[in-house]
Amino acid sequence: MEAWAQDEHRLGLKPVLRRIWTRRGERPLAPVHHRYEWLYVYGFVRPATGESFWLILPRVNKGLFSAALREFAWWVGAGEHKRVVLAVDQAGWHTSGDVALPEGLHLLELPTYSPELQPAERLWPLLDEPVANRRFEDLDELEGVLVERCLALAERPETVRSHTRFHWWEEAAS
Repeated sequence: MEAWAQDEHRLGLKPVLRRIWTRRGERPLAPVHHRYEWLYVYGFVRPATGESFWLILPRVNKGLFSAALREFAWWVGAGEHKRVVLAVDQAGWHTSGDVALPEGLHLLELPTYSPELQPAERLWPLLDEPVANRRFEDLDELEGVLVERCLALAERPETVRSHTRFHWWEEAAS
């Protein structure tokens, strides 16, 4: 059995702004053009090891969540002989009775309004780094940067683990 956590993060053409250092007397500048088009990153993380699995999809809903679960279950090898417990928040598309759960995958719903209990919430500052204070012309350009970042994070499990491993996360279950 393995314990994983999952969450979604919305990124789009409206920029992610962060503070930056500048010389005294200089005003920091970041190119911005507010546009409201979005992509959603579905992040799966195994906090005990830092393994991660990423999907970039156009929206969130129960159909796409079911498809994401299917892809994740295939990738992790969940099935009759391998069980995976996946901690999720109580978003409507997670708790819908219409969600198709693949064999070997079990959802553990965390209490409502408790993002501090969700290890996957800690993925988002890592994911936001290459897009902060940048302007993207279209979603394809943004998606290219996100794909590179997801691949880089998947290759750096020690970094992911250091952000998502809570002291109470059960090592034996992982």
